[in-house]
Amino acid sequence: MLTMTKSVFWLTLGAGGGALTVALGAFGAHGLKGRVDPALLANWQTGADYLGLHTLAILACGLVLLYQPKATLVHWAAWLFGLGVCLFSGSLFVMALTGLRQLGWITPIGGVSLILGWIAFALGAARLTPSG
Repeated sequence: MLTMTKSVFWLTLGAGGGALTVALGAFGAHGLKGRVDPALLANWQTGADYLGLHTLAILACGLVLLYQPKATLVHWAAWLFGLGVCLFSGSLFVMALTGLRQLGWITPIGGVSLILGWIAFALGAARLTPSG
């Protein structure tokens, strides 16, 4: 059975998120253009942008955890970033594909998760001890 450390888990998830960002960005730019309302296409692009940015944040958390595996707040930050992109970007993607703007109430919950992720990352980074 394959077991992953926290750092390997987040690095793997971040790398997958990077691939997903490129694929979804390209799909939005080429597959949805002219097929969905321009405002919804803009939502798709925002979702892809936030997915990409927070994929990098997840990778950063994984790198920190590689060298500081007991950095609990950094681990929580990665979870919050993951939850945030699922809710924030995911809701924007679903709205763009379906036109169901009623799902817009989910987006700010994801945004709050992303904000909390950055706060946890900042607090966790402030507690890191230099390795020698």
